[in-house]
Amino acid sequence: MTRMQLTLREPDNQRGYTMVALMALMSLLALFALAAAPSVQQQTQREREKEAIFRGEQVADAIRSYYIYRGGQGPNSLPTDIDQLLEGIQIPGRTKKLQILRSEAAVDPLSQDGEWRRIGATSNEFRGFVQALMEYSGGVAPQPRREFTNMASLIPQLTNVLNTSSEEGAPGGENTSADTAGPFIGVASRSQRSAVITYYGIERHDEWIFTPMFR
Repeated sequence: MTRMQLTLREPDNQRGYTMVALMALMSLLALFALAAAPSVQQQTQREREKEAIFRGEQVADAIRSYYIYRGGQGPNSLPTDIDQLLEGIQIPGRTKKLQILRSEAAVDPLSQDGEWRRIGATSNEFRGFVQALMEYSGGVAPQPRREFTNMASLIPQLTNVLNTSSEEGAPGGENTSADTAGPFIGVASRSQRSAVITYYGIERHDEWIFTPMFR
C-alpha cells in the first residue's frame, strides 16, 4: 500500500470513530434523561400543588368576604355557587362591585375539568377534614374564627379517640361525587392522586379542603 493510499483512507477511519463516539454520547444523554424524568415530573406536580393551595386559599378568603357581606348569620350567609364569588359584592356608596375572587383562582389546577368541588359544613368530607386537623394538632379540636362562631354547632364534634392507623393509598383518578347542594363552607379538588407535598398533614388532593372557618 502506497503512502498516498494510506493518507486517503485515514479520513474514513476518523469519521467512523467520530460516529461511534457520538452514538455513545447520545446513549449516555438518553440514560440521563430517563433517570431525570421522575424528578422533573415530581417537581412539576409540586408546583401545581403549590398553585392549587394558593388558589384554594383565595377561594376561602372570598367565602369569608361574602359571608361577612351577607351579615354572617349562619349557613344562609354562605355562597351557594362559585359564580357568586366571581360576581363580587356590592359595597354601599360604590357603583361597581368589589371583586373578591380572581377568575384564575376559580380554576382548580389539579383536576381534569378545572372545577372546584363545593364542600358543605355538615358533609362527611368536612368531618374528615376536621379530624385531620385534630390529628395534625395533636388531638386539639380546631376552633372556628370569630366570624364563624355562630356556626360552631355545625362543626362535627370528634371526641372519640382518633384513628392514627395508616390509610389506604390514594386510588388516583377523579372524585366524581356531587357537589354540596346549597351553602358551602369550602372547596376541594377532584383529583384523588397522592400529593408530593402535604396540606396540614393531608397527603391526598381531594382531601385538602380550603375553608375560611379555621384559618
